Amino acid sequence: MSDGATGFCPELNDDLREVRDWVRQFARDVVRPAGAEWDEREDTPWPIIQEAAKIGLYSMDFFAQQWFEESGLGLHVAFEELFWGDAGIGLSIVGTGLAAAALATGGTPEQVGEWLPQMFGTPDDVKVAAFCASEPDAGSDVGAIRTRAVYDDGDWVLHGVKTWATNGGIANVHIVVASVDPELGTRGQASFIIPPGTPGLSQGQKFRKHGIRASHTAEVVLDNVRVPGSCLLGGKEKLDARLARVRSGARAGEQAAMRTFESTRPLVAAMAVGTARAAYEYARDYAREREQFGRKIGENQAVAFLLADMATRVDVARLMTWRAAWMARHGRPMEQAEGSMSKLVASEAAVWVTEQAIQILGGAGYTREHPVERFHRDAKIYTIFEGTSEIQRLIIGRSVTGLPVR
Repeated sequence: MSDGATGFCPELNDDLREVRDWVRQFARDVVRPAGAEWDEREDTPWPIIQEAAKIGLYSMDFFAQQWFEESGLGLHVAFEELFWGDAGIGLSIVGTGLAAAALATGGTPEQVGEWLPQMFGTPDDVKVAAFCASEPDAGSDVGAIRTRAVYDDGDWVLHGVKTWATNGGIANVHIVVASVDPELGTRGQASFIIPPGTPGLSQGQKFRKHGIRASHTAEVVLDNVRVPGSCLLGGKEKLDARLARVRSGARAGEQAAMRTFESTRPLVAAMAVGTARAAYEYARDYAREREQFGRKIGENQAVAFLLADMATRVDVARLMTWRAAWMARHGRPMEQAEGSMSKLVASEAAVWVTEQAIQILGGAGYTREHPVERFHRDAKIYTIFEGTSEIQRLIIGRSVTGLPVR
């Protein structure tokens, strides 16, 4: 792994190198050896999450420390290493981070202090959290969200169905995006904390997936779920003020789901870089050892050139990811949607690189005797979740043209 540097991305300092090496060791010694097993089981790897918690990797302190790390690269460096180990297990470890990001960006200090510890639990009793935005008829189109939240005598009552929720139904804490004023579309949405054991919340269908099988993905059913007014992220006073501005025709900022996604897209890019790098390195090492027609296959230009392109795409994706992370941390305006650029480039690089890894291994790469077929299955999700490649291009197109591209 080359550290690299650009005008936006500083080189890794000693602390970040230490974090990188620490997480890489955990990924190499604990995560990667278990990847195939948990992929086959299609179950949440609780023992590995607990191991991560025991060393402090799965904890609110680690996530918070790296989120606010000075360069902005802390979590991105850690995520690349975890997903280099295995994407399914990696997502089971970091999936809580999406709900935590929603809480941190939209909640009051009191809400963060109360609910963030309950999202992670303790090393002896680990918990997970879920962020629930997508619906059967509202994936990329968050404006089509139908889950309703109605204010009733100091409480909020939620009713609807969420889908594609990482940790949905098994989470200790759920963060749910709902509409409080359907006539206002996305501007009439808010996020709600659903405490553990709240009546009316249940797990619907658990999805059997093409990849990232060790990460739990399911529907979340909300049947007249009643939560206290204090569970509205940011509080009712803030929501009422925002809705009043919208009704008066004023701008009201980003809606709930998109604000969370915008802060986490470069993190998805880092995940994709990790998977792409894993496939590239495996194919490279295979090409150094595999012999055909009396020589290493890596001596053939066709293979060497392919590996050259794979290595280049991995490095380009990493540098774009670091740039977006650095810009976000230092408040630099992303005038060309650099966050979306990083996710677009990294996710599509992961799909391409993992496919070429299979090609280099030939028939062997198509079997489960080698991990590249799993890497390829895992990689596809990066072009889909938290905004498809098409949505990223739409966002970037609007930014670079200044026109309402549809």
